Amino acid sequence: MNARTTRTLAAALSLTAALAISGCSSSTASSGSGSSSNASAGAQAGESAKPKMTVSGGYMPEPVNDKMAGAFMVIKNDSNTADKLVGVTSPLSDDLQVHETKDQKMQQVQSMDVPAAGELKLERGGNHIMFMGLKNKPNVGDKVTVELRFEKADPVKVELDVKERTYNAQNSTAH
Repeated sequence: MNARTTRTLAAALSLTAALAISGCSSSTASSGSGSSSNASAGAQAGESAKPKMTVSGGYMPEPVNDKMAGAFMVIKNDSNTADKLVGVTSPLSDDLQVHETKDQKMQQVQSMDVPAAGELKLERGGNHIMFMGLKNKPNVGDKVTVELRFEKADPVKVELDVKERTYNAQNSTAH
């Protein structure tokens, strides 16, 4: 973790603790329901401090060369707290970038929102992850490991299946 991330996390935890304390006292005063209300408020505050992310459908089309590759997946946030995808690492490349596509133009961004109780779709023709300067060229059937890093949630390790270059998850699943 860098110093900025540590400060941000510390500030978020302090704010969460303050909200939990004020939430506990106000819910006790207004509802009079005692400790069960306090436990519930504390659980909600804990959840807001650290959302849990799950990933499905992760894949990488087989790269044409060792210059670059894309990665696609769906990141689901089951918590009531929004988060942001802020980085990606992988043994395959030292330069991974989060890209958004707007008006048919792709550009690198520092983060991407993962809405509360929602999902972030990284898909062909849309938002995605770019691997720049591959250390080796993976082939169909290989697995590529990536670690997704979030502003609030714990990092998530994902194994991407290397698929045929023409593979498109939208045509392969019944979503």
